[in-house]
Amino acid sequence: MGSASAEFKAFQEATSRPVLAKGFAWSGKLAAGFTNSGARSGDKLSTLVQLSLFAAQHGMHWINLGLPPANNSSQGSDEERNRLGIWLGAGAQSNVDQGPDLAPPRSDLDTARFLGRRVAETAWQLARGRSIPERAGSRHDIR
Repeated sequence: MGSASAEFKAFQEATSRPVLAKGFAWSGKLAAGFTNSGARSGDKLSTLVQLSLFAAQHGMHWINLGLPPANNSSQGSDEERNRLGIWLGAGAQSNVDQGPDLAPPRSDLDTARFLGRRVAETAWQLARGRSIPERAGSRHDIR
């Protein structure tokens, strides 16, 4: 409904005071987000903004999707990663009359995997230093 789930909101409320009382205990950690709704838009940006603000309030580094939007021309397809054209995180759309065996579509799952890999690569770079070169083609060849 244009927001994180009630369960996540409860997590935000329950963790903010203890984390901040410990002196920004999550500062410097990595964060990223994904969202899914029945509609193609489904106010996904609103949810991702909420998640990224929560991360920022805790001093975390937000990792964006890092993929250009797809499916935005006559040559585009719903089979492309980032078919919904979201920049801030991964977005998925699941038809409301289909179960998890069919929805979300593979391209949205591939988009989420791409974001997970991007977070892992960023963590690896931060842990070992930026002087380590990125693996050739890794950002756009993940399937």
